[in-house]
Order: sequence, then C-alpha cells, then structure tokens
Amino acid sequence: MALTAYQTQFKRRMKRAISLRAKADRKARRYTQLLADAIGAAEDAATQMNELNQLYNVDVSTYTLLTQALHANSGQEVLVDHLAQSAPGEEAIIFNQVPDGNGGQPLPVNPLFGELVAGTPITPPAQAAKASGQVKDAAPVDTQASESLG
Repeated sequence: MALTAYQTQFKRRMKRAISLRAKADRKARRYTQLLADAIGAAEDAATQMNELNQLYNVDVSTYTLLTQALHANSGQEVLVDHLAQSAPGEEAIIFNQVPDGNGGQPLPVNPLFGELVAGTPITPPAQAAKASGQVKDAAPVDTQASESLG
C-alpha cells in the first residue's frame, strides 16, 4: 500500500529529527570525553603543584576555581561512567505505520523541521505606502505655534 502525502511527510520529518538527535549525541559524547580529559589533566597538574608546595614550602593553589568546581561536582570518573553506561545509537528506532490523518494531505510547511516557506512575502499596507513615498509625517507641524514661540 502506497503512503499518503501525510505519511510521507511524517517519515521525512522523523528521519531528519533522528539525524539531528544522533548528531547532538555525537557532539555530547565528544565534548564529555574532552571534559573528562581536561579534568584528568587538572588532577595531574594539582598533583605536581602539591609536590612543589611541599618541596619548596609554599602554598600555591593546586586548582583554578573552574577546575576545582569541575573536580568537586562531577569529576572525571563520573563523566567516564556516564559515557560507559550508554552507547551510540542505543535507542532502537522503529518506524510504525503512521495513521493516515488529515485526510492524507500533508500538514503546512514548518520551519521547525527545516522546511522553507515558499511564496511571496506579504507586505503590510503601511510599509508598502512608506516604501513608495506616499506616507507623510504622522504629526503635522503647527507653524503658527512655532512662530509665536520664537
């Protein structure tokens, strides 16, 4: 059985949404790994700073404020654990047959789904008159009042 325009539109929109979701997941995984690596580097630097503090009897901060907050709140282990608990593409994608709604007719185009709205732009009458130079100043100047003041 052939798909109606409504069902085809759903299928196209769903494929695009799934693709965007997968792209966001790849980015989140990459940035999470980079953040975990940065926290690990900060821990290595803190170990060296602690050693220098003890050797030279100084008290230099081992972490910056940002790396200290990241280390305290999430830590490298937590981020790596989140990455290990989920795998790319873990959500199964099953296309169910969409009921033929809207009488089989596609819904109007929607920019949310990356669809371009075609057609001639509608110009409000005030802008059209202003563009052609037909509109004069909204408030007329009272020349008698300005002459009596000056």
